[in-house]
Amino acid sequence: MSGIIIVGVDGSETAMRAARTAADLAAGMGATLNVVTAYASDKTEVVEIAGEDWTVSNAAEATKVAQRVATQLGASGVATTYTAALGRPHEVLIAEAERLAAKLIVVGNRRMQGLGRVLGSVANTVAHNAPCDVYVAKTD
Repeated sequence: MSGIIIVGVDGSETAMRAARTAADLAAGMGATLNVVTAYASDKTEVVEIAGEDWTVSNAAEATKVAQRVATQLGASGVATTYTAALGRPHEVLIAEAERLAAKLIVVGNRRMQGLGRVLGSVANTVAHNAPCDVYVAKTD
């Protein structure tokens, strides 16, 4: 089976565990792995550092996170791409899966226990609304 697998990352170790699981699945399925990072606002700020103006953007930082993870996972031979998109994580994952006609979304099980399970989590929301299969990786 080929196709596209989507995995969301945010720079945390638990997200990286889910991304490694997604890479293993992609390798086994002969699929491309699309690493996705969501960001909350498109705010851009210019700051002065050591006498130089630097532009800091949430979009740019999110892109760096996705690119770093995709590069790291791609080193194992898995075909990877990356995307950063404005929105809440569950919305971005679902939209990317729809846009790319993904076969699978991989999410971690963070916040799927206790109070987080009652209040909701990215994994729970994605599992109930995804246009494709969802794999919940054990990341705790």
